[in-house]
Amino acid sequence: MTSVSPVPRRRIGTSELETSVFALGSWHVYDRMHFEDTVALLRTAIDRGITLFDVGVYAAPGFPPAFTDVLFSAAIRAAGVARDEYLLSEKLWLEGWDAATGFRAQLEAALFRVDSPNADLVILGDLRRDDLELRDIVLNLASLRDAGLIRAWGVNNWSAGNVQRLIDIASEEGVEGPAIAQLKYSVSRRSIPDGAPFAKLWEQGLSMQASDVMEGGYLAGKITTDREVGRDPGGIRQRIIDDVPGFVALAEELGATPAQLAIAFTLTHPATATTLFGASSVAQLEANLGSLELLGRIGAETIRERVTPFWADRDVVDPEGP
Repeated sequence: MTSVSPVPRRRIGTSELETSVFALGSWHVYDRMHFEDTVALLRTAIDRGITLFDVGVYAAPGFPPAFTDVLFSAAIRAAGVARDEYLLSEKLWLEGWDAATGFRAQLEAALFRVDSPNADLVILGDLRRDDLELRDIVLNLASLRDAGLIRAWGVNNWSAGNVQRLIDIASEEGVEGPAIAQLKYSVSRRSIPDGAPFAKLWEQGLSMQASDVMEGGYLAGKITTDREVGRDPGGIRQRIIDDVPGFVALAEELGATPAQLAIAFTLTHPATATTLFGASSVAQLEANLGSLELLGRIGAETIRERVTPFWADRDVVDPEGP
């Protein structure tokens, strides 16, 4: 068998955590797979050097129950993977923030579902409330870290200004601030991570986790999908769909699949610590890992130049962020 180089690692911000440049997500994945296939997928991911797994709870009152995180907990054990062999990333939802108890009850419930005593990383969900004191949030996360329940934290799709406020508050209080920002980042959605407001945050040591890198499958070459696709800032999704044939042609010209090109692009950003994607089979995972070969063969500068025509949110989305 041909030897395969392990997935490289990068540090998450200024935290103690070192992660693989790829993170495997669970949103609407494991509950669509046969259990045996999930076990094989997780075992292969570990063997290839993927160490970060996002298993956030994506369920809310009034919606059907979700079990993908529970399935992950069973599958990772069945794959023979010990807890100290991987990093666990959980989501904390601001809709569930309690002024009296903070995030602790929510976090403990999530950890119960995955049968883990702690999370290495927690990501705060979108900031949609204007009644929150950011200082309370920073201090609550510090208390969770002191209690050994988390090791580092970050945010999902927050504005640059609000992330800066978190950093400043943490500095004033003498506690750890956000280490990473999970942002939509793809050949189509670049305005926020590539913009000046976030550039100031990258200079301060904040890392990025690139997410939604294949736009729900469109940037993997699909022109239709029956999967749930994330939000559409700027209303550019139809433009992205219209660009699919041209993007597929470019990938073929470069000797790659569209998914490999989409993933390789995210690694060209100097702030990217890890790129989050989902895979529903070992074959799909192995194919996605080919993005590393593409990046090494073509080079970051050339990739960024060649995909520029597909930058759909340029001058459409405010680089400050939500």
